[in-house]
Amino acid sequence: MQLRQWIPFFDTTAQDWSFEARVLRWLTFVWILLGLVVVFSASYPAGNTEFNNGWHYLQRQVLFVTIGLVLFNWIVHSPLRIILGYAHLGLVLFLSLIWVTTLPLPGISTTVGGSSRWIPLGPFLMQPSEFVKPFLVLQSARIFGQWDRLSWKTRLTWLGVFVFVLLGILIQPNLSTTALCGMTVWLIALAAGLPMQYLLGTGIGGVLLATLSIAFREYQRKRIMSFLNPWADAVGDGYQLTQSLMAIGSGGLFGTGYGQSAQKIGFLPIQYTDFIIAVFLEEFGLVGGLLVLIMLGIYATMGFRIAQKATITIHRLVAIGATVLLVGQALLNIAVATGAMPTTGLPFPFWSYGGSSVLSSCITAALLIRVARETSNVVDLPRAGQSSLRSGSQSGSVISFPKKTSSNWLSNFRKKRSKTTSDKLSDTKRDRPRRRKPGGRSR
Repeated sequence: MQLRQWIPFFDTTAQDWSFEARVLRWLTFVWILLGLVVVFSASYPAGNTEFNNGWHYLQRQVLFVTIGLVLFNWIVHSPLRIILGYAHLGLVLFLSLIWVTTLPLPGISTTVGGSSRWIPLGPFLMQPSEFVKPFLVLQSARIFGQWDRLSWKTRLTWLGVFVFVLLGILIQPNLSTTALCGMTVWLIALAAGLPMQYLLGTGIGGVLLATLSIAFREYQRKRIMSFLNPWADAVGDGYQLTQSLMAIGSGGLFGTGYGQSAQKIGFLPIQYTDFIIAVFLEEFGLVGGLLVLIMLGIYATMGFRIAQKATITIHRLVAIGATVLLVGQALLNIAVATGAMPTTGLPFPFWSYGGSSVLSSCITAALLIRVARETSNVVDLPRAGQSSLRSGSQSGSVISFPKKTSSNWLSNFRKKRSKTTSDKLSDTKRDRPRRRKPGGRSR
């Protein structure tokens, strides 16, 4: 992998990719750049108040995006079979870190807003439940994609690992991320063609688990009640939702203008993370919201089109899982901000402030584009100045050329030709008149 391939905007190999891969690449860049624009507007008042620097959150977000784009390009240029080979290690690693956050260990886990979801890394906080998402997609696609060839021991082992991931996230507590990960795994299993009785059983079990969580946690019950009628307690449990609805309503058709949101100035809580879409809709209005939905629709269409074209089952399931994870999470975030779903702590991909969310989204998008590259069956030819052909793993092709294919064909052709020639010679010799020796009899 050359140095220029680590920098997304200078990666000239993208012009040889498939149509879907190129469209998703640019849509991802547009999504990220729009996110930086919205983060700056939504976080400026908070940064100015807390750090006397309105650019504080944008500067950190640019750092996260830069690291994320490097990871993005590395994954896009890496063979998916190698990435899948490390999926189980990544899943087990972040599963362990998720359970570490549930332990009351000072200096190791950090509690924010009553939830223990973060591990401090110097001046930054890492959220393992965000990083586990792409590895959950990879490993579930790997298991369900070859379900019929696995023993029951292997099946039950990995099903148990998936359950432990969901339980760990639920205990933090983080019901919204648990529901998103559970639905993603369930849809991957559905796309893989698992028996319906298994899917119905796990679906019912998931609903019961969510019901028990709501029943035993008072704050989750209050969120459900405030969702049903947020105006009944507009200054209490319904405060976040009512402020979000007022922000969206203030935007009207064309919005108040960039940077002109009034709700972000001390009224709308966590306006640059979970409710960042409310600030965007206030400043850009209904028209801006429709454009975002169109972008998400195109992204989903391209993602499912890639899944439909994929000839390898595991690749198809990775594409489905990545599409559901990105577009589904964005739609859930919009539903929460508009009051269509109970208030949850689910970030908007590429937009919400936070390094864990941005890096996880970049990895997920890169996996989807990598599937598109390997599905296109295009081998990158060497350019001028390159001394040798690049391998299929570097170019993104899934075509594997058998060794000595041409030589085998040529040797077979020569054998057939020599056999035909020998047969003709034998026939000519057999049909040739017998010669008599002088003075002797014919044999």
